[in-house]
Amino acid sequence: MRVGLTAMLTGAAMLLASATAAPDRLSIERERLRAAKAEATQAAARAADLERRAAAERGAVAKAQAEEAAVGARIDRAEATVAAARARVAIIEGLLEQQRATLGERQKPVAKLIAALSSLARRPVAAVIVQPGSVTDLVHVRAVLGSTLPVIRRETAGLREELAQSRRLRAAAALAAAGLEESRRALIAERQALAAVRARHASAAVQLNRDALVQSDRAIALGEEARDIIDRVTAIGETEAKLGELAQLPGPPRSIVPPELRTPAYRLAVGGRLVTGYGEVSENGVRSRGLTFAVGERAIVRAPAAGQVILSRPFRGYGTIVIIDHGNGWNSLITGIGEATVKRGAQVGAGDTIGRAPTGGEPMVTVELRRQGRPVDMTGLIG
Repeated sequence: MRVGLTAMLTGAAMLLASATAAPDRLSIERERLRAAKAEATQAAARAADLERRAAAERGAVAKAQAEEAAVGARIDRAEATVAAARARVAIIEGLLEQQRATLGERQKPVAKLIAALSSLARRPVAAVIVQPGSVTDLVHVRAVLGSTLPVIRRETAGLREELAQSRRLRAAAALAAAGLEESRRALIAERQALAAVRARHASAAVQLNRDALVQSDRAIALGEEARDIIDRVTAIGETEAKLGELAQLPGPPRSIVPPELRTPAYRLAVGGRLVTGYGEVSENGVRSRGLTFAVGERAIVRAPAAGQVILSRPFRGYGTIVIIDHGNGWNSLITGIGEATVKRGAQVGAGDTIGRAPTGGEPMVTVELRRQGRPVDMTGLIG
């Protein structure tokens, strides 16, 4: 009982000693709250702007996709036209071959006639006259030749004109195919350019989405920080009120609290390596509301301050937990205990053994100090 009274009086003395620093601390926390709210608002605005820009980029991507589809259709049409032109050229070449063959067949009689006339022209006139029947044959040949040559000229002229027309058609078809091929290459280049634009827009949209997520996460984190600052401001206000009450109390008689018995208002429950501090954010985004220590196997866990044990039992994922009520709305929560040595309802003093750490691996023990159910930073109270 004397130890508990000593702890309470010592805690009151510590609170009185910090009374002069409380207003400055409150001002600092209020300024931090204002800055955190302003930064959270700015982060939310940046996130909204980035989301709008990402939506605009997605619209540009859709437009680029539609344009690419239209270009692809034009390319398909151009390819079909090129194929038709090539087929036309092939047909014209076949017709030319047929015309050459027909012309050759039709020119054979003319060639024979020309050969006979050439042979007749090379014979001397005297020999023709002396030969029996030659004059009659000559007259007959001249008559036949006179009536045949105009027909031959007309037919050969028609064939030559048809052949020339076929050649012109072939040249025109080749030019058309070349032009269509050039158009096809241009359309392919256009599609490649559109594909590059689409990739660029898609990349920009992805980056903007990532930036928006980052800014959104930052806004959430700043909102949590603002809430924590509000909690600290509230706790500071309660501390100031408590200081006002304690300031009216008389100081403890020196005989009641001798110097050799004075103890800190709050002490560490375990000795070990500090792993997580108050207010730190873990990898999964959870903010720490106490202190977590890595301790040795079977390490002793002690009561951080005097009070009554109101809970002592295993709890899923937290090992055995012990909650100590210190009075006036203050309580301590200790988790990660392997084996508790106190039961519910037990009265403990500051520093009393309440359990031991578990065995195996690297045991972790977490200590939280709460006031009216809200977590409080205990570092200022630890002696």
